[in-house]
Amino acid sequence: MIDFELTEEQRALIETAKRFAKERIIPVAAEADRKSEFPREVFHEAWKLGLANPTLPAEYGGPGLPDLESAMITEELAYGCSGIQTSITANTLGMTPIKLAGSEEQKKKYLGWLMSEPIWVSYATTEPGAGSDVAGMQCRATKQSDGSYVLNGTKAWITNANLASFYVIFATENPELRHKGIGAFIVHRDAKGLTVGKHEDKLGQRASDTAQVMLDGVVVPAAQVLAPPGHGFKVAMETFNQTRPDIGAIAVGIMRRCLDECVAYSKERKTFGTPIANHQLVQAMIAEMAIRIQATRLLVHKAAWSLDKGIRDPLTSSCAKAYGADAAMQSATDAVQIFGGNGYVKEYPVEKLMRDAKILQIYEGTAQIQRIVIAKQLLGT
Repeated sequence: MIDFELTEEQRALIETAKRFAKERIIPVAAEADRKSEFPREVFHEAWKLGLANPTLPAEYGGPGLPDLESAMITEELAYGCSGIQTSITANTLGMTPIKLAGSEEQKKKYLGWLMSEPIWVSYATTEPGAGSDVAGMQCRATKQSDGSYVLNGTKAWITNANLASFYVIFATENPELRHKGIGAFIVHRDAKGLTVGKHEDKLGQRASDTAQVMLDGVVVPAAQVLAPPGHGFKVAMETFNQTRPDIGAIAVGIMRRCLDECVAYSKERKTFGTPIANHQLVQAMIAEMAIRIQATRLLVHKAAWSLDKGIRDPLTSSCAKAYGADAAMQSATDAVQIFGGNGYVKEYPVEKLMRDAKILQIYEGTAQIQRIVIAKQLLGT
C-alpha cells in the first residue's frame, strides 16, 4: 500500500524550508524582481541550512537527501519566489552530470568544493541557435595531443552564469555528428578565454541570474574532461530526466502561492455587495487551482520516488514537468483574473507569479518537447 504520510524528518525539513521562504525570501522578493538582482546573502544562508545542495552525496560532504525531499524543499522555496529559488537550487542541475559521469577524483574535487564554501556551478547546453535541439549545438571541442580540449563558441540562457565558480559545458567535436559528437567539460570561471555576458533583462524570474557564456580558445585540461565526445549527449539527457521533477515542484510552489493569495483576496474584495468568494465562477477558478496542485504534486513525488528507487521513469518525469508547467501558467493567469485590475499592477503579487510561471513552459525542455518525449515513451519510437 502507498503511504502518503510524511515522516518526522520530512516534516522538519519542510518546516525549515517553509520558514526560510517566509522569513528570508518573501521579504526581499519584490525588490529583487524590480532590480533584476539576486540577493547573494540569501543563498549563503540557504547553503548553511543545507537547502542549496540537498542531493549532494554524503560521501562528498553533502546532505545526501533523496530526490523526493529535494522536491519538497524546492516547492517551499518556490512559494516564496521562484526566481530566488531557481538560483538557490540550480546547483542540483549543475552537479548532476558530475554525479552521473565524473571520476572519483572529479567528484571529490568538485562536489566537495560545493560543500566547502557557498559557491555555484552552472550547467551549459543551450546556445543562441540550439535550445530544444541539444544535438544541434555548434560550440566546438577540439582535442589536443596531450588529451586536453580547446572550446570555442557561445552558451546562452545559463542560470547563475555570473555567479558560478565553475561550469559543466557541453560541446561537440563536429556539429555534423550531432548527438554522437557531444562531450562534457568542467570549466573554471577564471579560465583564460571565458567571458560572461550581461545579465538578461527577463520577463519573469528576474531575481535569478541568467547570461551568456562565451568561449574563445578555452583550454580544458584532460583532468576536467567529464565525458569525451560521443558520450556527453547521454549525460545531458539523463541530467534533464533527473531534474525535471524539480520543475514540477517549482510549479506546485507557484500554484500554492496563487491559491493562498486568491483565497485571501476573494474574501476581502467585494462586488455587488458581497465578497467575490461568494461568486461561483470565482469559486470554480479557486477549486481548479487546488486540483492542479494535488495532481502536479502527485506526479512530482512519483517521479522523484522513482529516481530514489533507481527506477528510470522518463515518462512520469516529463509528465510532471509538462503538466506542472501548464498548470502553473493557468493558475497564475486565473489569479490575475480573480484580482481583476489589481492583478495587473505590481502593488499586488499575482502579476509577478504570472511572469514567473511562464518560463516553466520553456526551460529544461519546452512544454512541446515534453509531449514529444512522452509520446516516444508510449509509442516506443
